[in-house]
Amino acid sequence: MPRLILFNKPHGVLSQFTDEGSGRPTLADHINLPGVYPAGRLDRDSEGLLILTDDGRTQARIADPKHKTEKTYLVQVEGLPDDAALAGLRAGVTLKDGPTRPARVRRIDAPDLWERDPPVRFRKNVPDCWLEVTITEGRNRQVRRMTAHVGHPTLRLVRWRIGDWSMDGIAPGCWRDA
Repeated sequence: MPRLILFNKPHGVLSQFTDEGSGRPTLADHINLPGVYPAGRLDRDSEGLLILTDDGRTQARIADPKHKTEKTYLVQVEGLPDDAALAGLRAGVTLKDGPTRPARVRRIDAPDLWERDPPVRFRKNVPDCWLEVTITEGRNRQVRRMTAHVGHPTLRLVRWRIGDWSMDGIAPGCWRDA
């Protein structure tokens, strides 16, 4: 059986085990297990579920867009997206690297999450709201680029679920076997 590790990646941590000479936090600061590697990536400024495995096939099945593994994000955006903005995300938007597949998107109440360090910038005169966004791709910074495309830049992005795996009950910087 392949080993699967569910890790709640904190903000600021790179999705790799080494970062030669920069001193930035990496997976090695949180996970001391030989032979496991990330199945996909999560940007340094994003948080949440990162799956690690010791099996190349499993890694490909999770990370490769051709398998259409669903990834669900909790996304705090600037402003209050109207129905047209949400419909645009649901239909798919055209980014510089081509059209995205349609996304499932819905407004949600602010989730009960841990405090982020550093905190998300707060602007008294600009409202924000939370969305739940599910995609089946995983392009570089895709959700951030999609929300910006419809006029609502992402302030905070937390990946909550990949396929059937969720990070429910896993504190930031902690992991458990799947």
